[in-house]
Amino acid sequence: MKQLTSLLLAVMAVLMMSSCVSTKKIVYFQDPDEVFNQGEQIMQQYEMRLKPADQVLIKVTCNEPALLTIFAQDVMMGTAGANVSSQNISNTGNMTNAYGYTVSNEGFVTLPAVGRVQVAGLTSDEAARRIEESIISANLIKDPEVTVRLLNARVAVLGAVKSPQVVSLTSERNTVLDVLSRCGDVADTGLRQKITLYREENGQRKKYPIDLTKADVFNSPAYYVQQNDLIYVEPNKSQTVKSSAFYTFLGAGASILGVVTSVVALVFAIKK
Repeated sequence: MKQLTSLLLAVMAVLMMSSCVSTKKIVYFQDPDEVFNQGEQIMQQYEMRLKPADQVLIKVTCNEPALLTIFAQDVMMGTAGANVSSQNISNTGNMTNAYGYTVSNEGFVTLPAVGRVQVAGLTSDEAARRIEESIISANLIKDPEVTVRLLNARVAVLGAVKSPQVVSLTSERNTVLDVLSRCGDVADTGLRQKITLYREENGQRKKYPIDLTKADVFNSPAYYVQQNDLIYVEPNKSQTVKSSAFYTFLGAGASILGVVTSVVALVFAIKK
């Protein structure tokens, strides 16, 4: 009976050890003092820059509403290449027109009565200033105020996350942590040390490794995401196998085995 009890306990120990995962592999931001005690200024670029195929909302405001009819007429005729248009009066009494455009493959947007304006490679604020300059140069409006907003900024997340999906970005300052949290975090079967971000920069595809267990992820050029990024979380093959039906059954079996072992030990103790 002693031998049987010992055997059962040994089997239970093996099963429990096989399910253990080192905390080094799952704890985020280890050794933070090496990063945060230095007091370094945040240097990574977090403002998204416009790219071909981006959809942008361009809003033009001025003190003379009649001047904006040029834009409105072109939008109604469909010559502005716009897919969104609106017109209203702001709280200050200024007239406002807003138009939606797609950045061309060459990096331009074509504005009514203004023509092509190069915006690819610029931030939204920089694009707004350039459009203002173009409107003034065309002698259309002396004091235009332009705002530009990116409409279709998205990041795709694949691999071992709890909810793989395409994440719509709600602002122009989004981190890889923001995006992963929107996906429910890395799954139990995911390798936090082996995350890859794929990005297109200047017509070239680049990839950046990300290790969430290291605090220096905050200094990574991939910490702030850009539109059209792709994030892939590599699965832990051994953990993936352990999450299969076989290991689910094995876990249940281990629980039952524990009960049986306790009963056998109790019976053996009573008989003594």
